[in-house]
Amino acid sequence: MNIYNTLTKKVEKLIPNEEGKIKMYTCGPTVYNYVHIGNLRTYIFEDILQKGLEYIGYDVKRVMNITDVGHLTSDADYGEDKMAKGAKREGKTVYEIADFYTKAFFEDMKSLNIKKPSIIEKASDHIDMYIKMIEKMLQDGYAYVSNGNVYFDVTKAKNYYELSGRNPEEMKVAVRDDVEEDTNKKNPGDFGLWFTLSKFQNQAMKWDSPWGIGYPGWHIECSGLACLYLGDKLDIHCGGVDNIFPHHTNEIAQSEAYLGHKWCNYWCHGEFLNDKQGKMSKSKGGILTINRLQEEGYSPLVYRYFCLGSHYRKPLVFTYDSLDIAKNAYQKLLQKTSKLQEEGQLDSQSIETYNEKFKKAIEDDLNTSMMLTIIYEVLNDKSLNDKTKKELVKKFDKVLSLDLLKEKTKGIEKEKLEYINKKIEERKKAKQNKDYALADKIREELLKENIKLNDTREGTTFELI
Repeated sequence: MNIYNTLTKKVEKLIPNEEGKIKMYTCGPTVYNYVHIGNLRTYIFEDILQKGLEYIGYDVKRVMNITDVGHLTSDADYGEDKMAKGAKREGKTVYEIADFYTKAFFEDMKSLNIKKPSIIEKASDHIDMYIKMIEKMLQDGYAYVSNGNVYFDVTKAKNYYELSGRNPEEMKVAVRDDVEEDTNKKNPGDFGLWFTLSKFQNQAMKWDSPWGIGYPGWHIECSGLACLYLGDKLDIHCGGVDNIFPHHTNEIAQSEAYLGHKWCNYWCHGEFLNDKQGKMSKSKGGILTINRLQEEGYSPLVYRYFCLGSHYRKPLVFTYDSLDIAKNAYQKLLQKTSKLQEEGQLDSQSIETYNEKFKKAIEDDLNTSMMLTIIYEVLNDKSLNDKTKKELVKKFDKVLSLDLLKEKTKGIEKEKLEYINKKIEERKKAKQNKDYALADKIREELLKENIKLNDTREGTTFELI
């Protein structure tokens, strides 16, 4: 497996700490609101990475957190807790907010065929682990107490800016908008490990600690959960590119200070999903969710297909026109796979050849567009019988997870799907024979059954209306 490592800024061969096994940590959502489709692009990439690694033979143990405390609106050490902000917005408790949006996130994962990680844990359930880590960092001189709060001293961290490529000058107050002076800190770049009520008053979620009543900083939560459930060495840590700094940078600093050695070898980041205004963000107000796309007639798997058509490291621009193109292509793909019959003998040699080709696409820094291309190559290969094609599609869909052979497609029973495909073929022949009256009659017949045909350059697709 060759994969781009943000730490070294190059594509590298993946060499796990333990042969055949991958320990993988992925940052989960802060559950104060619905996740938008930009967030979900990252989770789709991580899902494909896990399934791709498993496809080529690795045993993957993946851990993900649910952030329900400590994530401030700045992503750094100022602003209010995002959970408190959500609770205030909706007139609920932070616990009610966390429970509601955690369930909503899992529903989004399910609709997109995203596999649940082996271990999913709430940040608020592991306060003792964070306190244990902080106490050791204080003891070893990496952290300090100021006005009751505990901060990590970034000047003590080796290669602190290696992951992000930034430099200390950027952390000076007034150089950038996201650097705010905190008089409790020794250095502007220092970050909070534990906040007491001396800094944030009236905090809803709070615990007793050696430094006073308060709550953990956002960054220590991921380090704590990763160390607790995956041990002292990670193979892969994933997230969106917006996590590189400060979140993942701070994770490295505190984890290596606590452990005393290099923590994670490979850092993998998914690029932004942009709209016409730039990066999709909850801070802009209205957010585009999977539920919203469904209300507008788009299957969640159309959005998954849309994401797979682009490389995870390339910014992807969302427009409804581009989503419509993905929708037509996906529907056409479903129609092709629905026609496959259990006929003939399996061609083991062709299966092996195409399987190796698909593995190479996975190993090529997760080349999802090539994976889709290989599916089409299989379907268009006239030397293959239906049974062989079906077997290959079934294997590849373990990674792509597009429900290409599911008995029901968008609620359509298999028998009805076969009927629609038969009518499309009849209409195609009528048009070839220049019998346009018959072609129009077939279109109208299907329309009366709430089935709309769409003629594209690649062929005819359909949708329910």
